[in-house]
Amino acid sequence: MEHLGALLLLLTCVSRLQLIEGFPKSNTKQFECSNGRCVPLNRQCDGVDDCGDSSDEISCLNCTSGSFHCVAAAHCVPSHSVCDGKPDCSDGADEQLDTCAPTCSRSQFKCTNGRCVPNSGRCDNIKDCEDGSDEENCDDNECETNNGGCSHLCIDLPFGFMCDCPSGMRLVQDTHCQDVDHCLDSDVCDQICVHTNGSFACECQDGYVLTPGTGQCKATGVAAHMAISTHKGVKWMDLSGSEQRNVTYKRASPGPVSALNANKTLYWTSPENDIIYSLSLDSSDRRPAVLLKASIGILGLAVDWIHELLYWVSTNTHALHMASLNGSRQSELISGLSRPTAVAVQPMLGYVFWADSDASPKIERASLDGTSRIALITSSIRCPVAVSLDIPRGLLYWADSGLRTVSRVAFDGQHRKTVVESNGYLDQPFGLAVFESRVYWSDQLTNSICSADKHNGNMLQVSQRLGSVSPAGLVILHPLLQPA
Repeated sequence: MEHLGALLLLLTCVSRLQLIEGFPKSNTKQFECSNGRCVPLNRQCDGVDDCGDSSDEISCLNCTSGSFHCVAAAHCVPSHSVCDGKPDCSDGADEQLDTCAPTCSRSQFKCTNGRCVPNSGRCDNIKDCEDGSDEENCDDNECETNNGGCSHLCIDLPFGFMCDCPSGMRLVQDTHCQDVDHCLDSDVCDQICVHTNGSFACECQDGYVLTPGTGQCKATGVAAHMAISTHKGVKWMDLSGSEQRNVTYKRASPGPVSALNANKTLYWTSPENDIIYSLSLDSSDRRPAVLLKASIGILGLAVDWIHELLYWVSTNTHALHMASLNGSRQSELISGLSRPTAVAVQPMLGYVFWADSDASPKIERASLDGTSRIALITSSIRCPVAVSLDIPRGLLYWADSGLRTVSRVAFDGQHRKTVVESNGYLDQPFGLAVFESRVYWSDQLTNSICSADKHNGNMLQVSQRLGSVSPAGLVILHPLLQPA
């Protein structure tokens, strides 16, 4: 009986290992979910289901508003004891740098104790800082220092100040002004919007036709198809999911995929592999060719169809790279990134975009040669994992696995909008694409390919449930997606 008990115990342990196969082992700074996933320890008990099975939010201590939650010791620390130079949490979390000395944005006031509070609360007779420093020196004219953090107009008030905007602009995030775009505000046209005297008229670019009575633009010519990277190879399917086939059978951890529409060539790799492969869909030889040897950790690929270049980002090199589509002229464009996860290219405007998702997540833009680098998104972003471009409208879409959202922003960083919010199919997105009036994504938790209206997230469709097959990167192929 002792041998039988030992055997049952061994089988139980093996079953547990099989359940968490594919997830890395958690370290001391991570919380191990019941399903085997690892999430940062500071995301436990933050009110967001980061695990996907809610195990990081079970049995959480509910600290009162303003108090600090010590995750390691499972108790609450009064707000006045946070960042006071004396650790109250067993792991010192209440005195750590990311808690006590955050970098405040232009729209925030930095308290004497290092905390950040909204600028709008400065000198309003309400203590927003625990130490009351936001209510000190209120006779000063805040507009004389850095224009009060306002991007345009700063108005000094008897108590505090306020930011304002010139005519034709509006205030966003309390301090910044952006141009009013009535077309993007209404968000009814798929492509071209003409605003005249309070009314809107939708038009389409060449190659598309306008659906009567709507703002939808439908592509003409050949039918669009989608290529999806999976751990069983690259799949090829129509957008409805009714027709599909495997174009490669090479088993590997699924990764990013991109394409050159002009000659129907696919490019893909695996994060665990340092080889980027190519395959011509018009060739009778369906064996993948080795394009180039790069590095492991590649999570994003993008094709510049004008200059025939391939861009990629790697979490191993922490850099953005570029090479010719024949595999030559490989170079590193931008180094020093934290954890780059995605890349997209708009060669007609000379832009390359990428997402970085580590301690300071952001989405950035640069010229194709890596110069003129600017940040587009730095706030209200947690873990951007995919980016895609809506070229007719000049918008960038991104998927955030931490917030479980799909959002969009103009190429200049204005007109941000959350399009799709958590709907049961955004728990672990990887690939993202925009075509006609819809945005498409892959979800690795449900092993699904999904889509929704690109304007408002309505009309969710699960076009393909892949069962045990895990999808990753996806790309839509249609000649109009890469215009000359």
